Amino acid sequence: MKNRKYLYKYVISSIFIVIIFSILFIIIDKIEYNNYKENSNYKINAILEMVKEKYPNVNEKELINILESEVIDENSLVQYGYDIKKDSFIKQNDSDNFVYTIGKVITLLISFVVLLYIFVKYNIKNDNEIDKIIKCIEDINHKNYELKLDDISEDKLSILKQEIYKTTIMLKENAENSIKDKLDLKNSLQDISHQLKTPLTSINIMLDNIIDDPDMDISVRQNFIRNIKREITNISFLVQSILKLSKFESNTISFVRNKTKVKKIIEEVLKNVSNLCDLKDINIEVNNMCKKDINCDLKWQVEAITNILKNAVEYSNHGGKVLIECEDNNIYTQIKIIDYGKGMDKEDIQNIFKRFYKGKNSGKDSIGIGLSLSKAIIEEDNGRVSVDSKKNKGTIFTIKYFN
Repeated sequence: MKNRKYLYKYVISSIFIVIIFSILFIIIDKIEYNNYKENSNYKINAILEMVKEKYPNVNEKELINILESEVIDENSLVQYGYDIKKDSFIKQNDSDNFVYTIGKVITLLISFVVLLYIFVKYNIKNDNEIDKIIKCIEDINHKNYELKLDDISEDKLSILKQEIYKTTIMLKENAENSIKDKLDLKNSLQDISHQLKTPLTSINIMLDNIIDDPDMDISVRQNFIRNIKREITNISFLVQSILKLSKFESNTISFVRNKTKVKKIIEEVLKNVSNLCDLKDINIEVNNMCKKDINCDLKWQVEAITNILKNAVEYSNHGGKVLIECEDNNIYTQIKIIDYGKGMDKEDIQNIFKRFYKGKNSGKDSIGIGLSLSKAIIEEDNGRVSVDSKKNKGTIFTIKYFN
């Protein structure tokens, strides 16, 4: 209804004008009728006075009965040269009729002019608004998104203008995001290139050494081969991680969500990090107080939490421990992964979930993509992940899955 407010105002104004001039027209008509009645009564009164004067014996009651009688003899005045249907016996009425007719015509003309003025004003306003809208669209087509709203009225065209303004803002944001996406893609390609450059260079050097020295000591050759295999594994992991992250960002992964117990997720995660824990002699304690299931894709959530737990183990001191705490309430289910290791700098905390970011204490094999991937996976299942850390005191990753 709001978008018709101005139209309703225009219609109500027109109706009001019509009513005013109709009342004025009725008043003029009433005055004309009273004037005709007065002229006729004067003439009838003059005739009665003359009749009474010339015929004193005529009864007044008889005269009144004649005036009130509905019997009309149309031929009575023919002998005097008057046609009762065509001629006017009272000349004053003719002149008065002319005056009142002029008055009625003027009234109608004024009424028409006022209505025409309202109509023209309404259409001029609409034309001006349409011109502004056309100008806005032309500016948008020329990629000029700097538009301003100069009114906040609620008629249809103003609402259309506001919607175009909203569309303009959206297009502007899309254009800016497109530029940002291109810049991000460029930076990502540079990061990927940088990430691949180091292991590929190492592989080339080691292969050149093997090729150039056919008599190389067997132990050195095997060491080169092991290093080449490690670098190839890192490259493979990097490529797979990048592909997974790209699929998340392009929404091309279909999640298969089911009600899943947190205990089952943690059991699978512990299997994935068992070898790493054995290497560093890390003890993982689990305090599972979660009673509710979470709606998630088991496989992907296991991968997300595995990456976080691996990070906790890698940052822990040899022979240390990592604590996993689980609890739930009416709003969310929470998993905390707590280590007591090296901790992070403030700069690391702010950037730890960024793609290809590696903290100052990162290992040489780190590629800085695991936590970024974990964040994307968790958020896909209506979760949030945050981190808190203190240098040399440890780090806490908090994951919340909202009900």
